[in-house]
Amino acid sequence: MSESFFARLERRAQESDSLLCVGLDPHPEMLEQPTAAAARGFCLRLIELCAGYACAFKPNSAFFEAFGTEGIEALAEVIAAVPDSIPVVLDAKRGDIASTAQAYARAVFDTLGADAVTASPYLGRDSLDPFLTRPERGVFVLCKTSNPGADEFQALPVCAGEPLYVRVARQAQAWRAHHGHDNLGLVVGATDPAALARVRSAAPDLWFLAPGVGAQGGDLAGSLAAGLRADGLGMLVAVSRSIARASDPGAAAAALRAAINDARRQTGPRKVRRSEGLEVASAVFGAGCVRFGQFTLKSGEQAPIYLDLRRLASDPRALSVVGDAFLPVLRGLEFELLAAIPYGGLPIGTAVALAGGWPLIYPRQEVKAHGTRSAVEGAYQSGETAVVIDDVVTTGGSKFEAIQKLEAAGLKVRDVVVLVDREQGATETMSKAGYRLHSVATLRSLLADWRASRAVTEEQYQEVMAYLG
Repeated sequence: MSESFFARLERRAQESDSLLCVGLDPHPEMLEQPTAAAARGFCLRLIELCAGYACAFKPNSAFFEAFGTEGIEALAEVIAAVPDSIPVVLDAKRGDIASTAQAYARAVFDTLGADAVTASPYLGRDSLDPFLTRPERGVFVLCKTSNPGADEFQALPVCAGEPLYVRVARQAQAWRAHHGHDNLGLVVGATDPAALARVRSAAPDLWFLAPGVGAQGGDLAGSLAAGLRADGLGMLVAVSRSIARASDPGAAAAALRAAINDARRQTGPRKVRRSEGLEVASAVFGAGCVRFGQFTLKSGEQAPIYLDLRRLASDPRALSVVGDAFLPVLRGLEFELLAAIPYGGLPIGTAVALAGGWPLIYPRQEVKAHGTRSAVEGAYQSGETAVVIDDVVTTGGSKFEAIQKLEAAGLKVRDVVVLVDREQGATETMSKAGYRLHSVATLRSLLADWRASRAVTEEQYQEVMAYLG
């Protein structure tokens, strides 16, 4: 099987120690003459001077198309001149009905020889399918662009108030899961770090193509802090004019690569993960899920705190935050299906399925005496592996009934992922039974965040910590 596009891109990023994407935009005013030959020569010089510092090159198709057939020939020659080890992203913003998209895909990948292309999501998945069927070729879907008018449509509230660009990010993950290839990324402008951070929260492991640094005024350090993945990768910083107009483009590219790497070192993985944890703590508390007093747990034990995580279903924003927070944990596991435990796990499982693009099933608490009489609802096949999703775990005993129903239906279960582990013996209990327990947060970590933000009093914090021991 051929190497996926983003596996190749990541290898190049590591080998070149670079996240710089050098734009090849032969603006007419930069050329010695307004000809296709001058555009070709302009770009060939940039490739020669910048190849040692670039993770990728990004020619803009429009500047070549303007010269007609000679321009198209020049574009193909420019793409062919890029060293084989460096991916080429054609900035063409394609997007049309399926039959036309198939022709565009052949033109971009076969005729011109590009490794990836930018595309519009406006027509839906079938307009992107022809580009996504080849694992070795990539697609960067327009999500939050860098132009001044981007917010006219991209920031419109949809899906319980979320902006359209966040919905695009979530849908992109579902499209990638449908094809099963690691070849879909997002275009997210570096001119709006707040939007970058929001898209990163919604799509924690996708690669971003981030234009806007340089002539458009994007803040390099702020953009990287907002958009880098937890592993310090996942973001191509696209720069064109500030390199091309420099007296020494090679030196300008080298300086930009150094600046990007300096900013990467300042934005460690720990900082990214910590930010996500604080957002989960805020979402859970803000949705009214935390109660203090004296409560009887399912195990019969008395506790001074109760997490009523079913309330998340009534707060779409909090539920969305929680769904996103499961993704870094789940990306490290092997499975085909999510299996949510009723009732607390069902809304959370649905949010996770929407965020990650995975299919969802659930074991019934009571099997109906009519209809299909299924103990497990949803589409699945015997032999598939399901990861169990639930809201909270105390001792772990309540999870086994659900697991038994899943296994009786022919499914395999290895892992259980919960939003909150109360750390009261569940890990050991489940491990002895042959299952691995994972959690997005622990009760202690949430308490620490609530205490730091003064959401809980010092007396409440100390009482619960004394109870946990």
